[in-house]
Amino acid sequence: MRDRERKARFDRTRPSARARGYTVAWEKARVEFLAAHPVCRFCPEAANVVDHIKPHRGDMRLFWNRSNWQPLCTRCHSSIKQSRER
Repeated sequence: MRDRERKARFDRTRPSARARGYTVAWEKARVEFLAAHPVCRFCPEAANVVDHIKPHRGDMRLFWNRSNWQPLCTRCHSSIKQSRER
């Protein structure tokens, strides 16, 4: 099966971003975290993604645990981090 088809099938069964915890409160916390941690953990680029080091998989305690957050740039989040989780 092609990657695009696999992703589409996965997305159809995945809960909404809001249901997974990505709410207005998350957006506020995300902005504050990136202001305090403006550089990607893996490269010298500006961070624009707050990544969960250990995937929370719906565990809201882990989701909100700031020691489980790391600042990443889009490139590192899309390549380095995602390849580690496959």
